[in-house]
Amino acid sequence: MNILLLGSGGRESAFAWKLSQSEECESLFIAPGNAGTSAYGTNVSMSATDFEAIKTFCIENDINMVVVGPEDPLVMGIVDFFAEDEEIEHIAVIGPSKEGAQLEGSKDYSKRFMQRHNIPTAAYETFTKEELEKGLAYLENHTLPIVLKADGLAAGKGVLICETREEAKEELRLMLAEAKFGEASQQVVIEEFLSGIELSVFVLNDNFHYLILPEAKDYKRIGEGDTGLNTGGMGSISPVPFADATFMQKVEERIIIPTVEGLATEEIDYKGFIFIGLMNVNGEPFVIEYNVRMGDPETESVLPRIENDLVDLFIAVAEGRLSEKKINIDPRHAATVMLVAGGYPGDYKKGDVISALDNIKYTHIFHAGTKMENGNVATNGGRVIAVTSLDIDKHEALRRSNEYAAQIQYEGKYFRKDIGKDLSA
Repeated sequence: MNILLLGSGGRESAFAWKLSQSEECESLFIAPGNAGTSAYGTNVSMSATDFEAIKTFCIENDINMVVVGPEDPLVMGIVDFFAEDEEIEHIAVIGPSKEGAQLEGSKDYSKRFMQRHNIPTAAYETFTKEELEKGLAYLENHTLPIVLKADGLAAGKGVLICETREEAKEELRLMLAEAKFGEASQQVVIEEFLSGIELSVFVLNDNFHYLILPEAKDYKRIGEGDTGLNTGGMGSISPVPFADATFMQKVEERIIIPTVEGLATEEIDYKGFIFIGLMNVNGEPFVIEYNVRMGDPETESVLPRIENDLVDLFIAVAEGRLSEKKINIDPRHAATVMLVAGGYPGDYKKGDVISALDNIKYTHIFHAGTKMENGNVATNGGRVIAVTSLDIDKHEALRRSNEYAAQIQYEGKYFRKDIGKDLSA
């Protein structure tokens, strides 16, 4: 079949690598892709949110399946767009409907969904711009620290953890009254702070059946020892040592099953990935957030551990046959280290030539913010390249990823050398 993959980051590079291996995949197109995705298919200069252009391309290139990488097209309703158009309704789209995508598109929506289905999560209240004074009064008696979340999509930057009530009040004013995160902070969720350790759990859903994919832990802070500003993700590891059979049984029974059944009960069309951001609080799982696509950089650790033909799984999702499938997981550890541009997550430069990529062997190099410029691979984003190594020994996988990350060269390069080192085993 002919497949169109939407997106341009490290996640999409990993998807392109995996999809291209399938016997079911005749032609793979990536829109818009990056300097690395062209090794697995054909890059198409087309925005992932230009639905009319995507429709025309699908018709002209006899596309059979669209795989949606990032959240924006899903929240904007690309699945509904295809389903409601007679010319393209036959094309399978991997992702939830616009209603289902609200699990990520609105923090308040996802919180209310969790409440309806008794899914464990932190206590919360939601406030609008008109309710600013009410929100400030609410903060007066809130326990510390205080979590503020922009309701809408904020490119991973809309969550703030405030250590004092004064800081929380100031940030709430900035978010609601001064639109610190634009439209995303027209509403703000004020949430109880959960103390524990985070992990990401991924589920593939076909509306009625699900498969649990390998879990992962990502590292958001720019500095080693989890210090400094939040980023889109500085690396990830899979599996996660503390996510043992007992813990994962709790996750499945208390969170995954109620989520999947809740979507079905509410007749929300959802054929795609459910990313469940969890907090392990003394062995008990709580949902921090839902995402409606795979995470980045978790995808770069998770996909290399999935031994199944990914296109075969996607066909089963589209046809509602996921119950016929069993996930096969590589027992090795995957360690992903993200190379970023100097200055990231603040202001950073683009266009620096990247060298020594051809010297990297026996590991996965997933391009993220890269482009071809005058015949050279150059930087084109804050997060530039993900290096993923696999080994039966976690420490060896980490060592190799750090070693290869050090070999790649471009001006201002930075990466954390402590990814995964906080976890025992």
